[in-house]
Amino acid sequence: MASFAPLRDESLRAALAEAFHWFDPGAHSDHLVSDVSGWWHSPELLASVGPALAGLFAGAAPTLVVSPEVTGFLVGPLVAVALGVGFAPAVKDGGDRRLVDRVTWARTPPDYRGRELRLGVRDRQIRAADRVLVVDDWVATGAQVRALYDVVALRGATAVGCAAIVDAGPPTLAADLGLRSLLTAADLH
Repeated sequence: MASFAPLRDESLRAALAEAFHWFDPGAHSDHLVSDVSGWWHSPELLASVGPALAGLFAGAAPTLVVSPEVTGFLVGPLVAVALGVGFAPAVKDGGDRRLVDRVTWARTPPDYRGRELRLGVRDRQIRAADRVLVVDDWVATGAQVRALYDVVALRGATAVGCAAIVDAGPPTLAADLGLRSLLTAADLH
C-alpha cells in the first residue's frame, strides 16, 4: 500500500489550483460551473487536504467536525481524521429520505442560487461540550455555514469557525464567519 506525504503550503495551493477547472455549460447557463473532481482524483491531494484544513484551526481545539452534504461528506472526515476527532454529517431536508433519529434543523438564508435550504444534524451527534469546526469545500455566500452555526448553538455547543478549501465570498465574509481557507476564488483562474 502506497503512502503519500502531505503537500504543504504553497505547493498544496498550487496543486489544488492546477487540479481545478471551470466549465462553461453553454448558452442555457449564465455562469461557469466549478469542477473540483481533480482534487479527489489525486492521492497526494487527498493526503494533504485534511491536515491542511485541520492546521487552520489546530489552536482552536475542536472536538467535532460537522460538514454539509454532499462534498462536505468527503472533506469533513479527512479533517476529522487529521484532528483526531469525530465527524457529524449535516443533511439537507427534502426528497423521500426520512431520518429516524431526532434532528436539530436550521434554515439557510438564500444561497448563491437564491434557494433556502434546511440543514440538520442528528441530536445525539452534537453534545453541549463540543467545540465544533464546520468544514466544506467551497463557501460562496456562507448560507450553509450560518445554518450549521445555528444548529450548533441550538445544541448548546460552540462553533469555533469554518475551514474551507475555497473562500469565494465577499471580503467581509471570512471575518464575519470566522472562515479560514486554503484558496480564494481569485486563486482559481
